[in-house]
Amino acid sequence: MIPIKLITQPGKNPIDIEVEECTTIEEIVKQYQGKLPYRVLAAKVNHRVRELTREITEPCTITFLDMRNATASRIYQNSVSFVYLKAINEVLGNVRVEIQNSLNKGIYTEIKTRRPLTPDDVAKIEEKMRELVKADIPFERKILTREEAFRLFSDHNHEEKRRILKSMPHVEKVPVYSCDGFLNFFYGQMVPSTGYVEYFELRKYRNGVIVRFPEPAAPDKIPEFRNESKLYRAFGEAKRWGNLMGISYVEDLNKAIGTGEYKEIIQISEALHEKKIAYIADDIVRKRKRIILICGPSSSGKTSFAKRLIIQLRVHGERPLYIGTDDYFVERHETPLLPDGTPNFEDIEALDLELFNRNMNDLLAGKEVDLPVFDFYTGRKTFGTRITKISKDQPIIIEGIHVLNRKLTEKIDDESKYKIYISPLTQLNIDNHNRIPTTDARLLRRIVRDHQFRGYDASKTLEQWPKVRAGEDKNIFPYNGEADMLFNSAHIYELGVLKKYAEPMLEAIGPEEETYSEAVRLLRFLRYFRTIEDDSVIPNNSILREFIGGSILF
Repeated sequence: MIPIKLITQPGKNPIDIEVEECTTIEEIVKQYQGKLPYRVLAAKVNHRVRELTREITEPCTITFLDMRNATASRIYQNSVSFVYLKAINEVLGNVRVEIQNSLNKGIYTEIKTRRPLTPDDVAKIEEKMRELVKADIPFERKILTREEAFRLFSDHNHEEKRRILKSMPHVEKVPVYSCDGFLNFFYGQMVPSTGYVEYFELRKYRNGVIVRFPEPAAPDKIPEFRNESKLYRAFGEAKRWGNLMGISYVEDLNKAIGTGEYKEIIQISEALHEKKIAYIADDIVRKRKRIILICGPSSSGKTSFAKRLIIQLRVHGERPLYIGTDDYFVERHETPLLPDGTPNFEDIEALDLELFNRNMNDLLAGKEVDLPVFDFYTGRKTFGTRITKISKDQPIIIEGIHVLNRKLTEKIDDESKYKIYISPLTQLNIDNHNRIPTTDARLLRRIVRDHQFRGYDASKTLEQWPKVRAGEDKNIFPYNGEADMLFNSAHIYELGVLKKYAEPMLEAIGPEEETYSEAVRLLRFLRYFRTIEDDSVIPNNSILREFIGGSILF
């Protein structure tokens, strides 16, 4: 018998059990599942995430992971995507499917048929998916040699998968999943069988289909649908940018890196950014907006974008005043508290909303205003050092996590506001079935920046990331539909650059650390990319310089 320390739920104390050698994690789960609030989808064995089919062969600590865990949520999405692809194959035959990007609490996909896809087609696919779930068909994992994988991808017309494998000569073993004879390759892990993915929804949307899932905060229900038309258009723009540069998948970028063509791609990508920022400045001036609100999630490049926008506005003869909302924190003793009693600085009530609105309206009216400076050491605002007055046409640029929340600027005339949402919307995918989550791109940016400028190691950044994401889900993402303009701060080449900075930091995380599993996942992801060793061609005002260093904007 093998001794196990078992943690069945977050925050629960471990319990001591014994299992026979080669017992699977799924077999252990079945003994406790009826006592748990949600279905277990995966587990951490010590500090490595493992599929439930994993056999236990030595003493260890096992932590059950359900949908509330971000990693388990990704595994669930992978598994639903597999069922979706198999259902399409059975309903429509061997048609091409592209899994493109996140949208409306799900993933946006396009099914390439000779005739327009109809709502009836989508209904039949969803019905077939539910049949597959009810049948509870196992997912089988096989490890193929490189040569076997090549033959398989060729036989099944998976050209992008064959090409990406060709660009990775260091990969000798390839994991492939099958379900009742239907084969595919997925970056990531899977649940044991189709019966695990009972919660999903298909929705016909524009030219494609959105496959929607539960959120970690509510694992057993599909969230309410919101029409994210602006975000859809932003992803469409990102796709057009990628097509302009001839890059749709990672292998296209790898080829450009190998030939040296990447230098031209960097220049084109940076030029597209500059053109877009100039267009936004033109729009602000044309509409005579005076309050410019800039919001985005962590590591989106808000500060670099704001400073570049200021320069473009200066080209128009404008002299924008830059204001950050951090100086408007309430006094430390007035800060709202989290359930554990610690200050919640990310809550909108942590800001002095009355003072902020009064100051902004006074500035717009041409009055002299004593702007506060928040002293983070004492936890108090100080006055007398930023006495400011602006002209009647002078715009104010305001950056902060709450600026798209109407509550922040509720006493300011809506006609004077111009709202911008910025996020790195990744337009590059591994292949037609494996997308690159925007969240991963942001996380890698943050890992590099935190090390370069804050002295944090990668483990600390990874440890803090779930709290950062929780704050974004509450304070930022619900309001992106308020924006007048979405700016995509991603560069199609950037993961090739970030790789050389992030890899050594992630490799330094040892197997005894809590963040080891996430480090391993990101390292596996980065291996798909060739490294851009020479990043000197990146301009010194690039948004990417905010993370790798060398920016002239700071």
